[in-house]
Amino acid sequence: MTQLQSAFFARPARKVAADLLGKRLVRLLDGVRLSGIIVETEAYCDADEPDLACHGDRANNGRPTPRTAVMFGPPAHAYVYFTYGMHWMFNIVTGITGEPNAVLVRALQPEEGVEKMAALRKRPFAELTNGPAKLAQALAIDKSLNGVSLCEPDSAIWLEDAPPLSPDQIAIGPRIGMGKTPEPWYSIPWRYCWRGNTFVSR
Repeated sequence: MTQLQSAFFARPARKVAADLLGKRLVRLLDGVRLSGIIVETEAYCDADEPDLACHGDRANNGRPTPRTAVMFGPPAHAYVYFTYGMHWMFNIVTGITGEPNAVLVRALQPEEGVEKMAALRKRPFAELTNGPAKLAQALAIDKSLNGVSLCEPDSAIWLEDAPPLSPDQIAIGPRIGMGKTPEPWYSIPWRYCWRGNTFVSR
């Protein structure tokens, strides 16, 4: 399969988030391909005004911190962070260098390496990758992948192309887990899902 290159990601986060649906995320672990089809994403910081749900805008007056520096570019790199003291989250840096833009990959439909995913997750097939923390655990995604290029031929994680979904296959709605984020960012419809897919997180 064709590996997605930097130009695909060097676009606004909302565009990338929608276009990622149906693409394949691949993690090479101990020589084994663990992969899944992306069925749910969320866009962050794709606006002229600060996105108060986003790390890049919310912290340090919109300037990079040691935690968020990767999110400020260049695009086509993994932004992996730890949350709630227990979960890793896998994001893809998008847009242009210097501006904090990223897409959170929220759910996958498992394809390759299912037995290894199940061993890592210790859960049944239906619960392997139907959420951002779950897919990170199933693909052994952690801090070691933060900042890694997704476009190098020898990368441990990358994305492969696939035909785009038709507009009627894509459902759009508010992002999940916004906590105390104020409006309009709490309800802004920047979450994209493969309509009807059983691996969508909610």
